[in-house]
Amino acid sequence: MYVILMYDMDSKRVGKMLKLCRQYLNWIQNSVFEGEISAPKLKELFAKMKTIMNEDYDSVIIFKYRQKIEISREVIGVERNPLDDFI
Repeated sequence: MYVILMYDMDSKRVGKMLKLCRQYLNWIQNSVFEGEISAPKLKELFAKMKTIMNEDYDSVIIFKYRQKIEISREVIGVERNPLDDFI
């Protein structure tokens, strides 16, 4: 499946979450990731996220797509992490 993931965390946990998400997905910009991931790997990522985050304070939003789709993506300003393969 193809996912777009974004999070909002307390500054004490941002670095740990960034490091974790980079192991599974492509970093796009501050707290935003995208990429192909299998259902078991996504479940594994969720489990690891829960060990880092405080669910009473932090949030994670994930958009899931069954397959990679083509949509137009436009960046205005600085491209934080240019990718050759993006949605």
